[in-house]
Amino acid sequence: MQIDIVTLFPEMFASIFTQSIIKRAQDSGAVEIKIYNLRDFAIDKHKIVDDRPYGGGPGMVLKVDVLHQALEKLKEQNPQAAIILLTPQGEKYTQQHAKQLATKEGLILVAGHYEGFDDRIRKYVDQEISIGDYVLTGGEIPAMTIVDSVVRLIPGVLGDDNSASTDSFSSGMLGYPQYTRPEKFKEEKVPAILLSGNHAKINKWRQEQAKKRTKQRRPDLLS
Repeated sequence: MQIDIVTLFPEMFASIFTQSIIKRAQDSGAVEIKIYNLRDFAIDKHKIVDDRPYGGGPGMVLKVDVLHQALEKLKEQNPQAAIILLTPQGEKYTQQHAKQLATKEGLILVAGHYEGFDDRIRKYVDQEISIGDYVLTGGEIPAMTIVDSVVRLIPGVLGDDNSASTDSFSSGMLGYPQYTRPEKFKEEKVPAILLSGNHAKINKWRQEQAKKRTKQRRPDLLS
């Protein structure tokens, strides 16, 4: 998979994408991530990418002609990519979105900033996504979130492909409780079933615990 990210602050991604699973995925060739500075697609000598909003109001708005130029050029390099606009007005991101995006050959993520985008750019994107009902300074952190959640679902990226299938939300429920050594900590012991070696019973217990935890903490998922 090739993932292209358009941003005004490319330096923000350096430490995130050179660590842990995302770094290993890139090293193995499972994914290629490229960061592009929106100013490199500006169409004037001063590299202007934003302007004051028509009708007045605070802040600045990213220019549609610059954004369109960026999308056209990146689409030429990554023709099968889905173009995703990161905006508070988009569809709320879920694990199901991550699964869908992980099947794509490529992604182009557009991180907004300031007061947002000129609305005319929306007709040139495939999807609009929000990572939650709150407002961030820009779309860089949402872009990192999407990349992280998608890359780990690419076959072969995780050490055990079954790891992703047992994560919270993957089955529509929260994950079951996990334990490791020491077996006893401050009078609290690991549940005996996990020490039994009976994998059928362990799996049944985990399913029951996942459902119980989901009912207690996120009953909306069960509905």
